[in-house]
Order: sequence, then C-alpha cells, then structure tokens
Amino acid sequence: MTYRAGVVGAAGFAGIELVRILTRHPEFELAAATSDALAGTPIAQVYPAFTGVTDLAFSTHEGTDLGACDVVFLAVPHKAAMGMAPALIAVGVTVIDLSADFRLKDPAVYEQWYAPHTAPDLLAQAAFGLPELTGDELAAAAERRAAGEAVLVGCAGCYPTATSLAAAPAICAGLVDGAAPVVADAVSGVTGAGKKATERTHFCFANENVEAYGVGTHRHTPEIEQILGLQGRLVFTPHLAPLNRGLLSTVTLPLAPGAAPATEELVALYRDFYAESPLVSVMDAGVQPRTASVAGTCRAQVGVAVHPAGLIVATGAIDNLGKGAAGQGVQCANIVFGLPETCGLEEIANPV
Repeated sequence: MTYRAGVVGAAGFAGIELVRILTRHPEFELAAATSDALAGTPIAQVYPAFTGVTDLAFSTHEGTDLGACDVVFLAVPHKAAMGMAPALIAVGVTVIDLSADFRLKDPAVYEQWYAPHTAPDLLAQAAFGLPELTGDELAAAAERRAAGEAVLVGCAGCYPTATSLAAAPAICAGLVDGAAPVVADAVSGVTGAGKKATERTHFCFANENVEAYGVGTHRHTPEIEQILGLQGRLVFTPHLAPLNRGLLSTVTLPLAPGAAPATEELVALYRDFYAESPLVSVMDAGVQPRTASVAGTCRAQVGVAVHPAGLIVATGAIDNLGKGAAGQGVQCANIVFGLPETCGLEEIANPV
C-alpha cells in the first residue's frame, strides 16, 4: 500500500530534504509540497537537482487539500506548527512535526522558551520522535494509527539528537555523576539556521568563521535536559561552522563515584545499547565520528572514550538535515506506518 504524503514548508532546507527523500520512497507518494512564496513554481525550477525527477510544483498552504493525505510533514518555523496540526489531526491526517512545537512535554517549559502553547491537549499526546531513545512512544503511536487514529509526532531537534545519542548509553548505565554538570559543545552547519540569510548566516559572515552563539540561552537546552534527565545540569554551547550540512556534538560527562570503565568497555556498552538501532554506528575505540561520513543520510556515528580526569567524552555526528530533521521525520513516519524504519532512507554517505 502506498501512502499519500504532503510537505508543508517544502521550499526550506529541511522541507526540500523531505522532498528529496519522499520522491524516492517506495511506500510514501509525495502528493503535495507547499510554499506560499513559491506557489505555482515547479520544484525543479527552484532546485534544479529535481530536474527529470518530479514535475510537482509548489502550492499554497491554504489552497492544498492536505486532508487527502495520509501523512503531512510540517517543516515550518516554531510556533507555526501548533496552529496547523490540530486541523490536520481532526480530519484524520497523521502529522510529523519537525519544529519544536510538540517536543517539550510541559507547556510551561515551552512557554518559558518559546511562547504560550495553543494546543496543549495535542502536546500531551504527541510521541517524541527520537526512535533510538523513545521507541516505546513511537510504537504506541503506531498501534493507535493502525487502529484508525491520526497521530502526532514531534521530532527531536538536531542538537538534541546528536547530543543525546552520544550521552544516553553512559547515563542510562549509571556511569555519570548525578549531581555534576554535563557539558555539551556542538558545532552545526549553516543549513541548521534555516533558509533565510541573517547577519550570522550570510556567506560573507559565516565563511572562514566559527563562533559560539546562544551561550546559556539556546532553546534546545530544555529538550536535551528532558531527553537525558539533566534538568538544571546541562551546560550547552552551540557553534556555527562554515559547512553546508553536518553537526558534531562533544559531550563531557563526569564519572559517578567509584565508576572506572575502560574505553573498550564503554564501546562494548554503547554497541549493546544500540544493537537494535540500524541507523546508529558506534566507532571503534580510538576512532571518532566525522560529519562527512554521515552527510546526506539519516545515520548517526557515535564515539566514546574515557578521559584520565575522571570523565567520559562522548561524541555524536549527524547530518543536521538528515538525522537532525527530514531523515528523522521519515524514520518516525516509517515506524508509525508499520514500515521498516530504514525504508527509503539513504544509508551510505558519499565516501569523499
């Protein structure tokens, strides 16, 4: 059975990556791609990579019959998705949201970092979309959808995905000091900031430059704290690098009193933790992940090492548009629709 899929906000970087994945997906048929600014313009005219691949043109949000879709992916700015999702759910359409609107479980926390939440009832029932760590939530959503219910998934953000995949096995194993701060320093490519150029992301400012931003104030902080149970203990510092795509997070975790694992033991622990996660690769001891090795895919690479200062240093590399956004959205949709989670997802990056 083929499912009809729509992408709202398809002209942005995450949206067009969704279009790329869905045009080749064996079970999802791309039926609609919306962009009010580019309505009526063929996708291939704006993004020539689609020449000969699809004749579909962008359409307006309001002028598109999204109710005819089985699933709609929302690749829209924060605060916009919570205004769109309720109407789609009401007409039986499953929603996969790539924004932050349905990630945080507590509406008060969402309001603190974003704005008052206008759909708190949906927030309470949304499944969190990080399959390797919240598989139970997605499995429950799949059961509800199979029973005829439209379901909602709030996909994890790019920084939280790389950071959490790197840190979760050590934390879950009880190897991390439960009272000490955890430090996450992460570097992202420019596409993570969205399509609209700013004084930070304009080529002339971003090229030949690396800088920290949102120090102590970045909105992904509460999401990472929620995933890893680190409320009040996370020191998260994002950095912007002159890359098109790619994200690397380095997480420094203080060892719990009495814990003294060897690096090789940690690697074995991590591999056991991700044994059923086909899109996560744990690197050998002494080998670190590379963003180039996951670019264009929904894969994640994770590395881990013991530091002699009594610390675990864990690293996670993803493509911010792949595992950090569009690829993760399709991975979650695959699970919700009862498909293999890797269905339609590119698993091998360009080697050079």
